[in-house]
This record gives sequence, C-alpha cells and structure tokens, in this order.
Amino acid sequence: MALKVFKAIWFLSLIIFLCVFLYDYASLPETVTIVESEQSAVSLSRDGIFYGILIIAALLNVFVFIINNLFASNRDFRGWFYGLITVLNIFLIIGINFVSLYNSAEKFDFEAIGSIIYGSIVLVMIWLIGWPIYLLSKKIFSKQAV
Repeated sequence: MALKVFKAIWFLSLIIFLCVFLYDYASLPETVTIVESEQSAVSLSRDGIFYGILIIAALLNVFVFIINNLFASNRDFRGWFYGLITVLNIFLIIGINFVSLYNSAEKFDFEAIGSIIYGSIVLVMIWLIGWPIYLLSKKIFSKQAV
C-alpha cells in the first residue's frame, strides 16, 4: 500500500514539476543569470537552461523505472526510492522558481526564499539518511520479536 502511495505522490510531483518548469521557462529572458557577483556574472541562454534542466529531470525520473526493474522484490527500497525522487523533484521545482524569480523584473526579498531552498536541501538529506535508519530499526526490532 505504501508503495502505491509513493508512486502516486511521485507522479504528482512529476506533473507539478513539468507545469512549473514550462510556466517559468516562458517567463525567462533570453539570457538567464544564474550567479551574480560584483566582478562577474554567470549567464546561460534560455534554451540552454531548458535543455539542461530537462535532461537532469529526465535522468532523475528514469532512475525510478530502472530501480523498479532491478529491485522488483524489494518493495521497501522501491518505496523509499520513489520518495527520494519526489523530494528531488521538489528541490528542482524550488530551484527553477528561484531562478525565474531572480531573473524577473520584480523587486523581491531573496532572503525569504533562502530558507525554502535550504529547507528543500535539508529534506533531501533527511530522506537520504532515512533509508539506513529504516534498515537499522528493522534489524533491531526484528531481533526483539524473536
């Protein structure tokens, strides 16, 4: 049951990612600034950003199908992996929104979104640490039941 829930949430995160990605892509200028400092700025073309993020997202989400075939008997790991890709999709959504907002002409307090970006990174780290903790707790509790 949990695997089906994780699959549904992953699919929803993929659909939301695609919608947000296409919406934000439409609002980007021809030259997108990624990093800006006093001396220089790193800028890419809008098409380069589009194809780069599309390739990254496609590779991440294709891993779901690869893991699904390689670990067909391990439902727990597959569920955890669906969750991991979901969390990475959320990180991509937040990152794309930040780049779009940074390149817009609107005035915005960027420190407010900093906590959201760091929060998504912390969420990824917690999810990564969750699998070893799950395995350890499963091993400990299975010994107590014997």
